[in-house]
Amino acid sequence: MADVLLLSAADVRAVFDLRAAIASQRAAFGALGRKEARLAPRVLLDGPGGDVAFCYVSRLPGTGAVSKFGSVNPGNAARGLPTVAALVTVQDPVDGRPIAIIEGDAVTTLRTSAASAVAADHLAVPDASRLAVIGCGVQGRAHVRAMAEVRPIGRVTLACRNPESCGVAAELAAELDLPVGTAASAREAVEDAQIVVTATTSREPVVLGAWLRPGCTVLSVGSFAPDRAEVDDAVITGAAAVVVDHVPTALEHAGPVVAAVRAGHLSPEQVRPLGPVVAGLAAGRESGGDVVFYNSVGVGVQDTAAASVIVERARETGVGRVVEL
Repeated sequence: MADVLLLSAADVRAVFDLRAAIASQRAAFGALGRKEARLAPRVLLDGPGGDVAFCYVSRLPGTGAVSKFGSVNPGNAARGLPTVAALVTVQDPVDGRPIAIIEGDAVTTLRTSAASAVAADHLAVPDASRLAVIGCGVQGRAHVRAMAEVRPIGRVTLACRNPESCGVAAELAAELDLPVGTAASAREAVEDAQIVVTATTSREPVVLGAWLRPGCTVLSVGSFAPDRAEVDDAVITGAAAVVVDHVPTALEHAGPVVAAVRAGHLSPEQVRPLGPVVAGLAAGRESGGDVVFYNSVGVGVQDTAAASVIVERARETGVGRVVEL
């Protein structure tokens, strides 16, 4: 039997802030770039109504194996429930026994937006100050906070499903002391932006390549499965660089990338991994006028890096509850 540390969402938030999350994701992608991480193939299981169950397993140097099992349920928004639910389990690096079980939604929210911040820090132009976010849910809000950590954001424009009733802009403006507004359409939000984040679960493009200005960096968070495509083919073909969190995973699961490769508009060799860029082994962008596209599907090393920090801090501060299994 083993003593296992149970950590709730509140426990995660108590020990894992945005800056710690960003540092954890730099470590994760740096390890990927240096080929120090171990990453099992990602598993997706389709369900009714667009539901998707997922499972990741990975390890980093010095850590035990970490797995995350959960689901994305778009219909939960109408039920007043989070669209993502998950559990993260952590094993001892020596004997393999379970040492922690962590509520996964809080981990996912922070590590996903933090990873996007790491990508933006390496791919976006240094003075990018105009941010557009398509989608006003949990991830949309988290990405506004994360982008403000790595770029001098001076204006945020949100494109929400119901802009006339969306209160997210006012809440974020008060929280971050930034001008945050809503646009009547995604196009209006995007056309003058230097950084564009798509944080939806859309199967149809919500951002078109024709809308993008030179130098724009687009980060797609919701194109995590072959049937999810938040951007059109013109975003891919117009980009000077197509960057992903993990090339083998993206070629199988990143909807816009999968579609462009199938159509012959993008070769697998053109798809670049973020890891070497973070590790300092490759350039993020070649020119300030380039359009750069980044597709995040989510990979296990992100959870491993986050969980390692969370467990360490929880032990140091006495957060969580220990139970015997």
